[in-house]
Amino acid sequence: MITVQGVVDRMGPTLLRLVQAVAHSDGGVVEGAPQVTDVVIAEAGRRAQAGAGELVLGVAVQSTAEAVELVAQCGAQGAAAVLVKAPYATRNAVKVAAQRVGVAVVEVHAATAWAQLVWLLRSVLDAAADEAANALNVGAGPFGDLFRLADAAAAVVDAPVTIEDANSRVLAYSARQDRTDPARVSTIMGRRVPDDVLARFRSRGVFRELSRGRTAIFVPAQKDGTLPRLIVPVRMGGELLGSMWAVVAGPVSEERAAAFADAAPVVALHLLRRRAREDSDRRRSAELVRTVLEGTGSARLVAAELDLEGDAHRVVAIDTQAEAGHAEGVRLALVEKLTEGVGRRPAVADLHGVLYAIVPNLPGPGGWQALRPALAGLSGTLVAAGTAVRVADLARSRGEADEALSLLRVGLVDGPLAVHDEVWAVLVLHRAAVAATGAGVAHIGPLAGLRDREDASWYLDTLYEWLRHPGDPRAAAAALTIHPNTLRYRMSRVAEALDADLTDPDTRLALLTQLVALRWD
Repeated sequence: MITVQGVVDRMGPTLLRLVQAVAHSDGGVVEGAPQVTDVVIAEAGRRAQAGAGELVLGVAVQSTAEAVELVAQCGAQGAAAVLVKAPYATRNAVKVAAQRVGVAVVEVHAATAWAQLVWLLRSVLDAAADEAANALNVGAGPFGDLFRLADAAAAVVDAPVTIEDANSRVLAYSARQDRTDPARVSTIMGRRVPDDVLARFRSRGVFRELSRGRTAIFVPAQKDGTLPRLIVPVRMGGELLGSMWAVVAGPVSEERAAAFADAAPVVALHLLRRRAREDSDRRRSAELVRTVLEGTGSARLVAAELDLEGDAHRVVAIDTQAEAGHAEGVRLALVEKLTEGVGRRPAVADLHGVLYAIVPNLPGPGGWQALRPALAGLSGTLVAAGTAVRVADLARSRGEADEALSLLRVGLVDGPLAVHDEVWAVLVLHRAAVAATGAGVAHIGPLAGLRDREDASWYLDTLYEWLRHPGDPRAAAAALTIHPNTLRYRMSRVAEALDADLTDPDTRLALLTQLVALRWD
C-alpha cells in the first residue's frame, strides 16, 4: 500500500503537488493519510462515486465551485484525495472544503494529459502493491503493461478499448468488453480483427485516415449492427505503430476524444519498448537456432531456451522468391504463420538468404500438419522440410531441407512445397546422377555418338522415356506428348544410330544411368 504523499513523491513535482494534507480533528496534520487503494474519474454532470482510499480525478472540473462540490462529495465518501488541475486546486475555498471533510487535495500540472495520468497512477499503485508483497515485476518497466493502459484509456473515454498493432493484431484490451458487439468479440477471441470486419472499416476509409495521422476518428454505427468506434492512431516519429479502438455509444465530445487521444503517446512509448524487447529476444532466439542448425550449439540449451523439449521436430527451409522490396513483408507473414496459436516465440533464423524454422512434428496449431497447408498457400515462396528428428539431430534435418529445396529450385519436383521423406525417389535419382557425373559415367560408351548429333535432343529424350517406360510405348509417348506410332518411328532411328544391344538388360540399365546423370545433374 501507499499514501497520497507517497504517490505524489513517486510521480514527481512535474506532474503532481500536494496542496492540502489530511487534518486530524485535534488540529494535527498527517500528510498523505489514508492509504490509497485505487484511481477513479469523476464524471461530468454526475454525483461523484468514490470509495474509501481512492484517488478521485476531477477531469470535468471547470470552476472553483465545481471543485468545492467535488471535494465535499468525495470527502464524505472517504476518498483519500481529489486531484484537480491548476488554478482550482489552490483556491482557498477548495482547501477549506477539504479541511472540513478530511480529504487531501493534489494539484495536477495544467499540461498533464488525464489519460496518461490515470495510467501512470495505476502503475504506481501496482508497483507499490508488488513491493509490499516483495514481488516487484521489474520486467514490466516503469510504464506498466498494455492491459493496465487499456483500462486507463477505457476509464477516460468511458468505453471498452482495444490496443492494436499496425497489422490489426490485438495487443491488449480493457475490461467491460461484454458491452460491445460481435465484431469486437470476434476480434478479441481471434486476437486480431477478422478479415470481414477489416474490409468494412477499410471501405469507410478508416485506415486511410489512420495513415494520415488524424488525432481521433469517429466511425458511426453500421447497418450490420456494428457499434460506433472512436479510433486514435498511435504514432512515433511519423511511424504508425498501431491504434486504439473504443466502442462508444455515439458521438463523443471533443474534450473526451482529446483525453482519449492523449493516451496515444504513452502507448507509443510502450510499443517502442515492447518492440525493442522483442527484437532483443528475437535476435537471441535466432542465434540459438543458427548454432543448432549448423551443429555447433548445445542441443540441450536450445531445447530449454526455445521450449523444444519432447517430441520430434522438423527443420523447414523457406525461400522467399519475392522482390527485394517485398521480401520483408513475406517473411513477417511467414513468422506470423509459424507462431499462430503456438503461444511462444518462434524458433526461426535467417541463413544465407533462407528462412529456417524449427517446427514440432505434431498435429494442431503450430505443428507441422497444421502449418503445412498454410505455408504451401503463401505466394512467392518455396518451402522444403527435413525429416522429423530429435533436437540433437536438427543439423541433419536442416541438410535434408536444403536438399529438398534444391530440387524445388531446379524444378525436379513440383512446388511450392517438398518434404524430404516424401520425395525420396527423386532424391535417389538425383544423388545417383551427381555420383555418376563425378565419376565421368555419362561420357563413356555408345551414348557419346548420339550426343554429338545436331538433332541429339529428340534422340536422347526419346531413348530416356522409352527406357523409363519399358514395354509401355503409350506411356512413353504420353511423356513426350507424341503419338505412339511417332515413338516407334523415332526409336527405330535411335536403334540405327546407337551402337548398342537394346535387348540386353544391363545395356538398358547402363544407358538409363547415363541419361539420368545428364538430365539430373
